[in-house]
Amino acid sequence: MQWYFVASLLTILTSSQGILTTLSQSNGAYKYDYATVPFLAEVFKLAVSSLLLWKECKKSTLPKMTTEWKTVALYPIPSVIYLIHNNVQFATLTFVDTSTYQIMGNLKIVTTGILFRLFLGKRLSNLQWMAIVLLAVGTTTSQVRGCGEASCDSIFSAPIQGYTLGVLSACLSALAGIYTEFLMKKNNDSLYWQNVQLYTFGTIFNLARLIFDDFRGGFENGPWWQRIFNGYTITTWLVVLNLGSTGLLVSWLMKHADNIVKVYSTSMAMLLTMIVSLFLFNFKPTLQLFLGIIICMMSLHMYFAPPNMLLDMPLTVKPDEERLIEVSVDRRTHS
Repeated sequence: MQWYFVASLLTILTSSQGILTTLSQSNGAYKYDYATVPFLAEVFKLAVSSLLLWKECKKSTLPKMTTEWKTVALYPIPSVIYLIHNNVQFATLTFVDTSTYQIMGNLKIVTTGILFRLFLGKRLSNLQWMAIVLLAVGTTTSQVRGCGEASCDSIFSAPIQGYTLGVLSACLSALAGIYTEFLMKKNNDSLYWQNVQLYTFGTIFNLARLIFDDFRGGFENGPWWQRIFNGYTITTWLVVLNLGSTGLLVSWLMKHADNIVKVYSTSMAMLLTMIVSLFLFNFKPTLQLFLGIIICMMSLHMYFAPPNMLLDMPLTVKPDEERLIEVSVDRRTHS
């Protein structure tokens, strides 16, 4: 399976995630406990990965599975990072508005590139660095509202705590992705075995959150297992399946591609969501959206296109042609 096919599928699923989540609301509110969605998505990913691992183990050649405690103990760390990241997200939104938070969220594009270089030791060319910065600029441009709106000034009027938490949120998001890629490429273990470990801890942490919410709310709505499916519709189940499938595709990209491919997929998904919203939610197109799409497409071409397509390479003369030129020159001198 080619990485660009998986990346394209990830773009489509990530784009539909926000649309399905919006459609799952009733009168602008959730009728279900949205904390159960990531829990069920983790259970779905764990079940699919376990099934695929079982099928892989039935083959004549057993897959490689490292069971040393030192290796297994590394797999809860991404869940811990994401847990901290989610709390930082909520804290950030207490200091800044939603539009400012979305714009600051694009910092994770640049921080991913920096951590990609520092922790994984991957070298990026100058053109690729320019492409990453352009991607951040393009996604930000598409989200900036017209300066005639009252919210335009709010981008630069948030307290320093909001900007600090926004940068921290971007760094944590990038760190979680980079660390996951490190785990996936650390050894030649089966992808499905690695997924089983990741999603086992992910399920445990999401279950812990449901239990914590029960105690914090004083069991007002009953324990989590009694209300887990309350308010669920077909659209809600599609949200769960979409979120779970997205996670499986991301893990495949972490194993066979890298974080930069994932960043491009999710960024393009954001633009695709805006385009689809034009038809589904009467979203009005803006000049900023069109400019953002153009900049992001330029960035995509700059990062993945071969260098000879981006630069005017000097014509090289083949050795046979050089001999012909020398012979012709010699003949002219002797004549």
